[in-house]
Amino acid sequence: MKAPKRILPLIEDGLVDEVLRPLMSGKEADVFIVRCGTEIRCAKIYKEANKRGFKQAAQYQEGRKVRNSRRARAMEKGSKFGRGQQEETWQNAEVDALYRLADAGVRVPTPYGCFDGVLLMELVTDNEGHVAPRLNDITLTPEQAREDHAVVMKYVMLMLCAGLIHGDLSEFNVLVDSYGPVIIDLPQAVDAAANNNAQRMLTRDVNNMTVYYAQYAPELLDTRYAKEMWALFEGGDLHPETELTGLFEESAEAADVDTVLQEIKAAWAEEQERLERIMDAEESA
Repeated sequence: MKAPKRILPLIEDGLVDEVLRPLMSGKEADVFIVRCGTEIRCAKIYKEANKRGFKQAAQYQEGRKVRNSRRARAMEKGSKFGRGQQEETWQNAEVDALYRLADAGVRVPTPYGCFDGVLLMELVTDNEGHVAPRLNDITLTPEQAREDHAVVMKYVMLMLCAGLIHGDLSEFNVLVDSYGPVIIDLPQAVDAAANNNAQRMLTRDVNNMTVYYAQYAPELLDTRYAKEMWALFEGGDLHPETELTGLFEESAEAADVDTVLQEIKAAWAEEQERLERIMDAEESA
């Protein structure tokens, strides 16, 4: 097929030999299957900020550190240079997260670098070499659901130990190959220690996955992994070797009504966004 314009520089530089076919198109990026020598990989082309459908990006970027002070000032001012740097930071966030999470023991696609807004990475496949399905495209037995849910909770915990929260984890951002779940789509990964929305996003990630797996194993709805993880994280007691139980004893202190109402409103808004993503995924399937 004809190579997309954004991939042409990678072909000229010898990083990509051939574009085989489109894989998917989403709000944030278009993904193509490419050949790199003898390897079949995928190329994720990030859409420009004015064409991206990802809402409330600022709350995800909160707390991200920019080492160069000139770049940081430009980004704060919103100059043309600053907007360019902000876009580069958004694009590089995913490849940085992929390297960090792979080192932490989370199964993610292997990254091969981000070049002018095009991320080259591993194409996750099944035993027959076909593209691995997304979680929402398969049916699970109760036993498989329980096993995979435990694996995903472990991955979420390892992410948190590495200082990151996925921020948009759902059945659409998990692939399943013969070895189990693989976490994908991380450009919005959240800094767990520096982002004021971190706990809420962790809770949403955990709840999204638990509700999905609970279709096949309803008892999973009784687990409290998000609260258990966050309490351990805040207390400095969360480590990669931590054995999660899914149990958490609620405090007997009176609830802050205003905070609860804010959380309910935020959860409602996030659910509307999630439903929109489901509709978009179904339209692009």
